[in-house]
Amino acid sequence: MKRILLDKVKEALQSIGPVSLVILVVSLIFGVRGAELIEFIAGVLFLLLGLILFNIGAEASMMRIAEKIGTYITRKRKLWLLILVGFLIGFLVVIAEPNLWVLAEQFTAIPTKTLVAASALGVGIFLALTLLRIAFQIPFSTIVLIGYGIVFALGAVAPAEFLPASFDFGWVITGPLTVPFIIALGLGVASARGDSASEKDSFGLVGLIALGPIIAVLLLGLMHDPAAPSEAGAALGLWGYLLEYAKSIGIAIFPFALFFFIFQIIAFKLPKKRVIRIVIGLVYTYIGLVLFLAGANVGFLSIGSYLGETIAGMDASWLLIPIGMLFGITIAVAEPSVTVLTKQVEEATSGTLPRKIMNAALSLGVSLAVGFSCLRVLSGISIWYILLPGYLLAFILSFFIPKIFTPIAFDSGASVTGVMTATFLIPFANAAAGKIEGANVLTDAFGLLSTVALTPILIVQILGLIYRFKTKKQTAEAGEDNIIELNEVNDETVGNHS
Repeated sequence: MKRILLDKVKEALQSIGPVSLVILVVSLIFGVRGAELIEFIAGVLFLLLGLILFNIGAEASMMRIAEKIGTYITRKRKLWLLILVGFLIGFLVVIAEPNLWVLAEQFTAIPTKTLVAASALGVGIFLALTLLRIAFQIPFSTIVLIGYGIVFALGAVAPAEFLPASFDFGWVITGPLTVPFIIALGLGVASARGDSASEKDSFGLVGLIALGPIIAVLLLGLMHDPAAPSEAGAALGLWGYLLEYAKSIGIAIFPFALFFFIFQIIAFKLPKKRVIRIVIGLVYTYIGLVLFLAGANVGFLSIGSYLGETIAGMDASWLLIPIGMLFGITIAVAEPSVTVLTKQVEEATSGTLPRKIMNAALSLGVSLAVGFSCLRVLSGISIWYILLPGYLLAFILSFFIPKIFTPIAFDSGASVTGVMTATFLIPFANAAAGKIEGANVLTDAFGLLSTVALTPILIVQILGLIYRFKTKKQTAEAGEDNIIELNEVNDETVGNHS
């Protein structure tokens, strides 16, 4: 237990520590008031403690439950059960996703609970589809092409204010709760299938479920008037946020706990000790989420808004771009899921693409993406000029790279849209847009997550192209060596006979 605790403390420090230090230094340079700095430090401590408890709890409870459910429903070989359970799990786990609540409270065009419910509904539907993809070995690229075809068709008719936010909601659900749970569920389904390709088919789940909230928010956009935004919630202070989230997260976690107990009675029949461990894990998850969300709102949201507004209000507002890029580098380096991704790619390519190259490429890519998002805030460039050519290039590249790279690439978009992006960078961009004359927060500031998520997709696919060229070259060189060796054998044979 002590080692697990130390590992989780290390992960939390790696995730939050570097960017917190950079934020603190930048805050001191731009003269953030003492009271706000104290709030920020308190927020960091709550965020750290919440993330540690959450990670311990989720690993001990939700991931174990997910893998067991995935294995059980696949072995039952009942299509209706796979669809129903996949939908319910997707819906319930996303309802409790902390990053989703943080973003929903910042997008004031639609009520928070409506956004959360619609996003969860979208994830439930697409998780059921992705489990069917694994069970029936449907090509990943087929669902991606159809899904994004629907997305861009809806984006063309929905109000312009909803397209940037829809992609943000798609990628924000790939947070600290959803990713490990969904991956564990996919591995359970894939392992139960039992063939040689099952492990490869478990890639891409996270990338595909992101389509659900994108489509859901665009459909909401067809029914809501962005010119009449809903009322934003007032700042509650630390204790106010603790009480608020203690209630809302309790309501979100309860159905999931009930779902587990139903499966325990009818299917799992786990020993009493294991059930107690899972229950304790759920309690840790609950407390961790409450602390996490309270810390995010008190610390990072407020100081992100302050810095964005202060820098954008200066004569040298262009400083928003390099400072945003600096935040982007520290966030990419810090995310624990980036470490998981780079290890995954290194193993998939047998070491041809080492983790150092991946880390450097992702850090540079995220930095450029954040910089470009800040440029959008300052200039009002439409998100269409980023998303349409970016995804078109991704689809084209998918035809020229090894098949495993495309699902890994889409999963990689989730690896960099983690804790700090939702809690700091989005309010940073939103506040900056609110300060710049003529800027529209909904069209110019939202979309930051979509830009950040697109970068790793393209980077991993380009690396996949490099990997293909390298392996072709190595194969060709090996073939030439074999020809030379064969010629030498023939020459020696001729010499001996003569």
